Amino acid sequence: MSFLLNRVFRHSPAWTSIFKMSRIWHSGIDTENIPTVKHDRAAQCFTVSLGTAGNYDTAILRYSLTGDGEVNLLTTNVPDSFRGEGIAAHLAKAALDFVVEEKLKAHISCWYIRKYVEENSALGYKNHIVS
Repeated sequence: MSFLLNRVFRHSPAWTSIFKMSRIWHSGIDTENIPTVKHDRAAQCFTVSLGTAGNYDTAILRYSLTGDGEVNLLTTNVPDSFRGEGIAAHLAKAALDFVVEEKLKAHISCWYIRKYVEENSALGYKNHIVS
């Protein structure tokens, strides 16, 4: 049974998330200290501070409010040394949750955010996306 479930679900977004969380847990990363996403409305960006004492870097998702209840999600940038750790997903989720909470419509210019929306269709973000 486990083999069958693995073959059916291993490429689904839910399975990928479970696998990533399992990888984080097994890697010894402290899951209680998942990076905090900060929203700077004035600068129109979401950020995550990364690194350890004396060696900080920042991941960023930039957007622009275009008026009439619309926002353009422009770009995400994660420092090379932190890529593949789910940081961009945290930024994308925070930005898309902002779109939903503020009842905005979003244009997506960033390929990663578009991918995130497609892979997380169950979260209902597609209703807020303008083609």
